[in-house]
Amino acid sequence: MMRIWVKVMKGDKILKDTIYQNYGEVTFDTFFTHLSAICHELDIPTPVLLQTHVQNFNEFHNMRFLPRDFVESIDFDKLVLEDALM
Repeated sequence: MMRIWVKVMKGDKILKDTIYQNYGEVTFDTFFTHLSAICHELDIPTPVLLQTHVQNFNEFHNMRFLPRDFVESIDFDKLVLEDALM
């Protein structure tokens, strides 16, 4: 089971947040599906997912997406995903 706390942030303020739960592994092949579902729920564009993002999540239990990781323009500073099962 995976449980991820997702925060859309501008500066130090949380604009939107949610807890995403799913029964599945966190691998590069499956994580884009989870990330797409998270972004759809928050009504934000889906960022480009790189292998290093998933490695950071597996190793450090969090990942951050900055405006440069999005193809579309965004009105927030970062998208933060944290492992909520720790």
